[in-house]
Amino acid sequence: MRPKLTFLDDSQKRRVVDEAKTILCDMGMEIRNRDALKLLADHGCCADFSKLHVHFADTVIDKALATVPDAFKMYDIFGNETHHFHDKNVHFTPGSSALLILDHHSKKIRKALTSDYIAFAKLVSGLPCYKAQSTAMVPDDIVQDVADSFRLFLSLLYCEKPVITGAFTIESIKIMINFLLAVRGSAAALAEKPLALFTCCPLAPLRWSDVTPQNLLDLAEYSIPVEIVSMPLSGFSAPVTLTGILTQLAAEILSGIVIGQLAKPGLPMLWGGSPSIFDIRYETTPLGAPETIMINCANNEIGTFLGIPTQAYIALSDSKRLDAQAGLESSMGASLAALSGINSVSGPGMLDFENCQSLEKLVLDHEICSGALRLVQGFEDNESFPILPLMQELMQEQHLLISKHTRKYLKREHTFPGPVINRASEARFQEEGSRDLEQRAHQEVERIVSGYTPSALPKEIRTELIRLMTAEARKYGQENLPEFND
Repeated sequence: MRPKLTFLDDSQKRRVVDEAKTILCDMGMEIRNRDALKLLADHGCCADFSKLHVHFADTVIDKALATVPDAFKMYDIFGNETHHFHDKNVHFTPGSSALLILDHHSKKIRKALTSDYIAFAKLVSGLPCYKAQSTAMVPDDIVQDVADSFRLFLSLLYCEKPVITGAFTIESIKIMINFLLAVRGSAAALAEKPLALFTCCPLAPLRWSDVTPQNLLDLAEYSIPVEIVSMPLSGFSAPVTLTGILTQLAAEILSGIVIGQLAKPGLPMLWGGSPSIFDIRYETTPLGAPETIMINCANNEIGTFLGIPTQAYIALSDSKRLDAQAGLESSMGASLAALSGINSVSGPGMLDFENCQSLEKLVLDHEICSGALRLVQGFEDNESFPILPLMQELMQEQHLLISKHTRKYLKREHTFPGPVINRASEARFQEEGSRDLEQRAHQEVERIVSGYTPSALPKEIRTELIRLMTAEARKYGQENLPEFND
């Protein structure tokens, strides 16, 4: 039986959705993209183009909810299925868009470089619990006008897994779509077997910029899946009560669902979010706080209630180092996310309020995610009943170490973590060098990265990706790309 975790009853879910609709219809939203405003107006919403503001209509919201898929799949670069966003299926993905990296050697946080990104992609290739990669870091050694496309470019070159990504400019989306078309071969093939999932973020409270709605419209044209990730802050840019921020969160996400479905009915979408409480003592946004985790898990219940697959930024830490706080916050988030049945869990590897990636933490979090996935498997009988024969064998042999039953079910019942988790006795721990957690994690990073098997992406596709990326960088004044092995 699969264990379940719920925070809301049906009446609460219904109230949140009804109140979110009221916000959108009565208060409306600021939308600074005129194409998105026109789309909404053409479908019956009341749009004011002079104020860049729109009041949604109940009928339009209901129409969008009727066309959004309740499930969709993703595929790797070869077209093999990796994800099925449906029901309570849980998939873990590293967090994305960090500007910084925790350097193992200096023990300090610094700006990320292309070499860090390549090591990250190689590492994710060797960590099977991460079914997708993410555009995890923004390298500082590339002209920032092409930072979005460069991250996706590196991901496609070095890792065969699908990519969770996003763009901060209108121009970036076009070249990123061209990358995906180069890999898949055609728009029809890309729509049939999605290779990437893009994040689109409304702004709290109740606003859309010019850039993000345009990205959403451009992605919809190619049926590329989108996750709507709203980021309100409880007590700052949203009500301080958890039910209050949850309702605003629902309204902001729902607005994106409507735009996406009006642009392309049936567009695959995730009901997502990266909400947080606001710690007024430090003026920070603690993503590892229990209240933040609660909001994310409850938001998952709202998406599920509406029949939409879900996403959350969770299983990450606000610590600045790979320490006990990092393990505490990440493990609590990953475990509750899995028990809640969040379909796409983004966050492993991240520190410092989503600003920093750590390769060593990514290895530790892989073990945390593995344990969380074991939790949701729950209990199975597995020939345990009737138990009398097993107990008779135990009493006769005085152990069940080599029992047929043990050998058959051992790996199904027990998880065996990698070397980053120490289960040895004190004596053996000392014999093996008394390495602490960070040292063991770094050793595992080095082992996986050094043993990396290059991607089998066909040479002609690699060549085309390099041609596209080089041309894009030169448009913005960077003649040569940072060094990578092509």
